[in-house]
Amino acid sequence: MSDPVRGTVRGTAPVPLSVLDLVTVGSGRTASQALATSVEISRLAERRGYHRHWVAEHHSMPGVASSSPAVILAHLAAHTERIRLGSGGVMLPNHAPLVIAEQFGTLEALAPGRVDLGLGRAPGTDGATAAALRRTERLNEGALGSPLLERSRELGEDFPEQLAELIRFLDDDFPDGHPYARIHAVPGPVQGPAGRPPVWLLGSSGFSARLAGLLGLPFAFAHHFSARNTVPALDLYRDSFRPSAVLDAPYALIGVSALANDGEKEARRQVLTGALSMLRLRTGRPGLIPTPEEAEAYAFSAAEREFVDSWLGNVIHGTADEVRTGLDELQKRTGADELMITANAHGGDVRLRSYELIANAYGLPDGEVPAARLP
Repeated sequence: MSDPVRGTVRGTAPVPLSVLDLVTVGSGRTASQALATSVEISRLAERRGYHRHWVAEHHSMPGVASSSPAVILAHLAAHTERIRLGSGGVMLPNHAPLVIAEQFGTLEALAPGRVDLGLGRAPGTDGATAAALRRTERLNEGALGSPLLERSRELGEDFPEQLAELIRFLDDDFPDGHPYARIHAVPGPVQGPAGRPPVWLLGSSGFSARLAGLLGLPFAFAHHFSARNTVPALDLYRDSFRPSAVLDAPYALIGVSALANDGEKEARRQVLTGALSMLRLRTGRPGLIPTPEEAEAYAFSAAEREFVDSWLGNVIHGTADEVRTGLDELQKRTGADELMITANAHGGDVRLRSYELIANAYGLPDGEVPAARLP
């Protein structure tokens, strides 16, 4: 079994390569098809030597089917044998720490030594949906715009306390006299010697970077939607780092939006679908991922075109060799210890082809796990 944090470099990649999956749902397609694609991506990633396959928690987004990472990860575990599976991430403020400990203890029991627990402090959605997720933050009818809604947007200030509680449940080590001392997360240590998922902190700013460093935890940064903050956050993480029982040195992973295709023009055409989808989300019009034809025909205003061009400026796309060059340059500039690639496009076949092409560009080995056909 490989190191649960530090990946193994394969082929000619400068650092381990992994997959971040949003389980995107394209226009004219279904959630069932999107989830089937995720299974195929996981099998392909395992076959080609990618290190991890993480699933991100999002809510109330029609173009994303990953609202329940633990459920999806259990399904992926049943269809794979070796690749590490994890959350990128579970949004801790949305859940009771005990529930997360139980869910990921179950996953660890299902796939021993293969599960990562990545945690974020953002809601993974808009303020109203965040309030609906949390019973203590429930909105009254007509309360939109109220102080309660504003507070739901700012949740996460007690994140360190929630994190400490979750880790206590995972380790089953609340001290005597603590109100939770007799509560056990099961499956878990109370049932006998067993491993437990390594905890990662996720972030898109400096808060989690510093906290991960102080706690000596591995850190994953969302470069794919917060590129300007990447280097400052990684510097803060490394400067704040204190060795721990988990790590003796910093380990930083970054999420990267990248898509390879057989031609640069077609790659551009495909990534435009993700850019239009993000534009709609940012302007309060979330929907299914548009088709390439819909994205090409869309009449962008000047402001919308500026947003899209800026967004695509942080998406590495083109031929496999062009994508490899872009990934290598990004890794060198940031010093990332691992690159986690997310391929956002309308079609599952396009995403699968991209991961295959990137694997080919780096000379990743082609293993013995067969790739099933998409339904």
